[in-house]
Amino acid sequence: MDVRAVGPDDWQVWRRLRLAALRDAPDAFESAYEKWAHAPEERWRRRLAGSLDLVARLDGADVGMVSGMPGDPVELISLWVAPAARGRGVGDALVDGVARWADPRPVRLRVAAGNAHALALYLRHGFVVEPGGALVRVPR
Repeated sequence: MDVRAVGPDDWQVWRRLRLAALRDAPDAFESAYEKWAHAPEERWRRRLAGSLDLVARLDGADVGMVSGMPGDPVELISLWVAPAARGRGVGDALVDGVARWADPRPVRLRVAAGNAHALALYLRHGFVVEPGGALVRVPR
């Protein structure tokens, strides 16, 4: 498996993954497929500017994505792994990538209600549930 950072010039790769994520798990994200399906190139490029955006590649295919939004704490958003790649360490590698980039800043995120698999992934990586339901990981 390979995890690499992508930027505005990789907008087509990000677009493919993001649209697949929004179709696969519409309740897991704050956005909707309909809001991005016909977005122009410039909107995709803007989305990939100023953040850490990682893509995971497994067996020759792009199978996962995540973003780290700058701040203190860093916000982890848009984590998704293609169904065929789940259970193969892709989510772990993506979370690790954002955590390493964020260090020594804490990382914060929200998990959609009922998403037990995502919650387990984050808890496994040292995130704790805050009052109000957000998860945070403070570097040691």
